[in-house]
Amino acid sequence: MQPRAERLVDEATALALLADGMTIALGEPAPMALVRHIVRRGLRDLTVIASGLHLDLLIAAGCVRKTITYYAGGGFGVPVAPSFRRAAERGEIEVWECEEGILTSGLEAAGKGLPFLPWRGGVGTSLPDLNPDLKPIVDPLRGEQLLAVPAIHPDVALLHAHAADVYGNVQHLGGPGWLDLFLARAATRVVVQVERIVPNEEVRADAWATTIGRADHVLRMPWGAHPYYSRGHYVQDSAFWRDYLAVANAAAESGERAALDAWLDNWCRGPVSHGDYLERVGIKRLLTLHEY
Repeated sequence: MQPRAERLVDEATALALLADGMTIALGEPAPMALVRHIVRRGLRDLTVIASGLHLDLLIAAGCVRKTITYYAGGGFGVPVAPSFRRAAERGEIEVWECEEGILTSGLEAAGKGLPFLPWRGGVGTSLPDLNPDLKPIVDPLRGEQLLAVPAIHPDVALLHAHAADVYGNVQHLGGPGWLDLFLARAATRVVVQVERIVPNEEVRADAWATTIGRADHVLRMPWGAHPYYSRGHYVQDSAFWRDYLAVANAAAESGERAALDAWLDNWCRGPVSHGDYLERVGIKRLLTLHEY
């Protein structure tokens, strides 16, 4: 028998997969260490499947040409995130309109090797007018009106999880993230950053906890989801996101980007590695983010 291939890699090896113009899917909670790398590399013309403030951050950094998102909000009383709103209103990004069911149907179609899947959500609404890729069809069995959702094919899915072994067997703590399994099945390549690397014996001892088998690349990235949460490890750093929203809102309202660019330089472009980023955040701040 041939030995199993080890999939544990360093940042440079995994991130060499990413290039301008790709379709990149981001799990939830977002793999923020990898998101920061996208900004640091200055990647452009990306189609990004994501929701939340990390999507807004990538738009603010000029990385995004097209978004596939069911929620471009920011929490904290921000129903529509500021950089997304400004870019969409000015026609600087293409918005592929959808809701959760449409998104998961498109990803599931790709995972199953199908050209499309039918879905009820959006029937009788203006969604097909806003998104001409969604085609009204008639169910050939019962005559019901449905929407045909085309397959959505990410080039790379970037995910964050609790742990993995060196062979790419990934375990989310308390179950997978909301979209992670859809993204993993649909994507050509899967890269997962984890809080811990564990022995294969530990994975086999609780095999049912394995949510993704044989990810293409695994990276050990403790605190890698910061400023988001990571179940079983730390909670969200809400003050950090509020700082981002302050400069992003100001830039969206005034068109003056100096403070926003300074924020991106400090937290995304400046740190050369994940370790450098953690040093910049500071151990005292990180230790305040305990769950209990």
